[in-house]
Amino acid sequence: MPKKTLSDLDLASKLVLMRCDFNVPLDGAGKITDDRRIAMALPTIRQALDGGAGVIVMSHLGRPKGEPDPAASLRPAADRLDELLEADVQFAADTVGPDAKQRVHALRPGQVLVLENVRFNAGEKQGDDDGYVETLAGFADAYCNNAFGTAHRTEASMFAVPKKMKEAGKPAVMGGLVEKEIRFLAGAIESPQRPFVAVLGGAKVSDKIQVIERLLGVCDHVLIGGAMAYTFSLARGGRVGGSLVEPDKTDLALRLIEMGGDKLVLPTDTHCGDGFSGDCNKQVVPAGEIPDGFEGLDVGPETAERFASLVEDAGTVVWNGPMGVFEMPPFDAGTRAVAEAMAAGSGTTIVGGGDSAAAIEQFGLADRVSHVSTGGGASLEMLEGKKFESVELLDEA
Repeated sequence: MPKKTLSDLDLASKLVLMRCDFNVPLDGAGKITDDRRIAMALPTIRQALDGGAGVIVMSHLGRPKGEPDPAASLRPAADRLDELLEADVQFAADTVGPDAKQRVHALRPGQVLVLENVRFNAGEKQGDDDGYVETLAGFADAYCNNAFGTAHRTEASMFAVPKKMKEAGKPAVMGGLVEKEIRFLAGAIESPQRPFVAVLGGAKVSDKIQVIERLLGVCDHVLIGGAMAYTFSLARGGRVGGSLVEPDKTDLALRLIEMGGDKLVLPTDTHCGDGFSGDCNKQVVPAGEIPDGFEGLDVGPETAERFASLVEDAGTVVWNGPMGVFEMPPFDAGTRAVAEAMAAGSGTTIVGGGDSAAAIEQFGLADRVSHVSTGGGASLEMLEGKKFESVELLDEA
């Protein structure tokens, strides 16, 4: 069902409680190393401000266990938002405590307040502990879900809070970032321009079984790279040396090979090394012929060329998962070939978040594809066809 957005609301002099995904990576000094998730949220925050609202931003960062953890504070994200937004951005030292309550009460149109990490509160995971949900729901006049990275979850700030606000007659709408993510990802599955090519990498076949099965039903080609390709090699009786494999998933791999037929495109060669470093001894060998003492670290050049050709000629491409150890040259070559082919193609090109998004950013090609998702796990679940409860409960248009 189409959902209402901020455009459907009268925001003048209202407060909007906006769930964002500011789960950004921090270095050892607490500095943000990639602010893309904050930057992607800016248009929706600006829309609310331009409409005359004040905005209360809530997010998680990291995996704190229901209590404060200074290393996971959202203050660096709030500071970066202040720099990018060029508006009055404040920070509350708690989520539903005295500082948050005082600052919410004083918030005015055109101002932004970032609450401290929602996962510092046991109520975020466990439910309405000590009025956590009720307090958040009472902070604002409207709720906006602008956090695609956590849209597949039902934590309190994603589900219980908007549910409570709807029960009180307050609107709960979709943010522009979530709308864009769903339009690209769901649209790719429902009405792709052909040829439709999916590129899947990463470590485990078991992590991507459902998305592989679904994409085999709708794609013209499904390309398999990354460490999970070695489980397919093992299933076919190949030698995998010391490569990362799932020996207990070979039956599953064989079933996918049978199901996929010519649609399932596996590597024909492998770039392997005798150690996990860029200066190890290296070999390019046929797929399934990795010698003892070596491990597969990337697809080989023949595979990279084939994959790149299929990607560049595609009408729609969805990519989720690197082809090898992209952080470590020369084993970044396969991933780079896919990224460059997506940038060079004329079709709709969608990067499904996670390591794929990090890779295309690293290669400086993010602005040359149609869409880079902010949600790795969420984008996978959407490609699998799963419904998101946090989106389903929002007001229908």
